[in-house]
Amino acid sequence: MMFPTLDPLLHSELRLAVMSLLISAEEAEFPYIKEQTGATAGNLSVQIDKLSAAGYIEVEKTFKGKKPCTLCRIAPAGLRAFEEYVEALKSYLDVKQ
Repeated sequence: MMFPTLDPLLHSELRLAVMSLLISAEEAEFPYIKEQTGATAGNLSVQIDKLSAAGYIEVEKTFKGKKPCTLCRIAPAGLRAFEEYVEALKSYLDVKQ
């Protein structure tokens, strides 16, 4: 039996957590994602950049008053990749002995 390849970009715990949050919330601000994942700001920023570079999420940088605000939302390619990842993972769990 051949197992499907798991998307290495989504196979990271933090990136998978970010994608999971964005799928359920549709969009979220950086501090919310940081709080929910327990990640450091630096690590989260790097992982968001990787997801954004892959086209999995869209990042919008704006201001709330004078404070910077980073808003993240799932992109169509990210939704497809996440769904494929979940299906691939299910095949690993559904192995008959």
